[in-house]
Amino acid sequence: MDILQICIVIAVLLLLVKPVGSYIYHVFSNEANRTDKIFGPMENILFKIIGLKNRSSMSWKKYALSMLATNIILVALSYLVLRLMGGLPVNPSNVGNMDASLSFNTVISFMTNTNLQHYSGESGMSYLGQMIVITMMMFTSAASGLVVAIAFIRGITRRGGGLGNFFEDFVKAHTRIYLPLALIVTLVLVGLQVPQTLEPTVTVNTIGGTVQHIAMGPVASLESIKHLGTNGGGFFGANSSHPFENPRPLTNVIEILSMWTISAALPYTFGRFAKNRKQGWIIFSAMMFLFLAFLCLTYVSEKSGNPLINQLGIDSSQGSMEGKEVRFGVAQSALFTTVTTAATTGSVNNMHDTLTPLGGLAPLAEMMLNVVFGGKGVGLVNMLMYAILGVFICGLMVGRTPEFLGRKIESREMKLIAIAILMHPLIILAPTAISFMTHLGTDALSNPGYHGLSQSLYEFTSSAANNGSGFEGLGDNTMFWNVSTGLVMLLGRYVSIIALLAVAGSLSRKKTVPETIGTFHTDTKLFAGILVGTVLLIGALTFLPVLVLGPVAEFLKISGI
Repeated sequence: MDILQICIVIAVLLLLVKPVGSYIYHVFSNEANRTDKIFGPMENILFKIIGLKNRSSMSWKKYALSMLATNIILVALSYLVLRLMGGLPVNPSNVGNMDASLSFNTVISFMTNTNLQHYSGESGMSYLGQMIVITMMMFTSAASGLVVAIAFIRGITRRGGGLGNFFEDFVKAHTRIYLPLALIVTLVLVGLQVPQTLEPTVTVNTIGGTVQHIAMGPVASLESIKHLGTNGGGFFGANSSHPFENPRPLTNVIEILSMWTISAALPYTFGRFAKNRKQGWIIFSAMMFLFLAFLCLTYVSEKSGNPLINQLGIDSSQGSMEGKEVRFGVAQSALFTTVTTAATTGSVNNMHDTLTPLGGLAPLAEMMLNVVFGGKGVGLVNMLMYAILGVFICGLMVGRTPEFLGRKIESREMKLIAIAILMHPLIILAPTAISFMTHLGTDALSNPGYHGLSQSLYEFTSSAANNGSGFEGLGDNTMFWNVSTGLVMLLGRYVSIIALLAVAGSLSRKKTVPETIGTFHTDTKLFAGILVGTVLLIGALTFLPVLVLGPVAEFLKISGI
């Protein structure tokens, strides 16, 4: 039954990839299509409001600056709301102002599409903060990531030097993708009894004679964009394991598909832009191969149970259920865990800190690679970066100038790609080392052993990968963790975006090289194998030593090996 559940969800995803990928292509191809009649009038009004008269294509520098300027303005406004939250309206629970370091961490977290939460949603945020800061940034950060991916695709598949118009793309991402989909998913979740209200916290008297305060609020609307935008920040501190956010197996499947579908469909969108759909399927198959490998590792590890519990002779036929909800069981918990870290969402329906050592290694490795579908555009752009790297390595092996999609790959592109590749492990491993060199980092750990290393490593990996989930045994609401993870989130988001937009801008200006008998085709099964091998090789060289010191060593210890 477990395997059947997982297979059904994956089958539904496969059925959605082509139509969703085609729809995204039509939205951003800037070619006339039927959706213009539906969304065009509303978009024209928005274009007039923001003063967008000229929608000409931008250079990579102008596109990047436009995105950065928009994000900076939204961050500044959101920071003010959080700092003044206690005195603002729509605050029936009288939540106070958020302190400076936590406000810094929160606005950076949600603007970078990370949604790492060092506060508990129901007690640390007013309804106004949940709606105009958290929900708003869930829309805008997802739209920012998606349009950057589209700009990168345009740059490597088209000629002319322009990547499109950021503001036009940004508006279309909201009007044609996120807002309509979020409305549909919200109504479905409300129908499945996810709360959507502005009523204050409910106070009830329990059977035991005690008073219980039940937090409520506009949960369904946040849950929809939380998953559609691969955001992950929970309305409640328990996130999607909370029965109000995720009450039943059906809502669990809806949330899985919501956070997975757009990311999984983007390789097909890339194939449409490249005029070679097979090219898109090759990228998708490489991602799916890695995903299935990590899913199998997580499921088998959790289904086998905790070796220490097994040694006590306790019945563990259901698998390792510590930290998991009975209504989901091992199968839907393992699938949710693998999807949320593959799609860099960060939403959790079980506590990752209680995963078995190898079960916890899988989500860690997915975030370290950061190419297994990824968030809105992150996985595709990073996988294309590895594709270019793979072509470059193959070209060096045969003594031929490498080409990708008919464009020569030269030193400028490889230097920029090297920056993007090296920045990711640097902002994970260096802060992790610093956290163990200072009591400011180690004081927050709840486990001094190998698992303690995993807690710190997971926090910085999640921050760097714009994921946001955590090993929640970590006491992370301190000045050290708020500031350090905030800086990691900034670097993890924007350095790679700028570097890869520069790559796209460089390639878009190059002339197309005619195909010859020596051209290395990138739409074959051989290239899919090379792509997977390149990703695993780079990932192993950079992260395997620290994984051995953390989850692998913990597994060997508790297994008595």
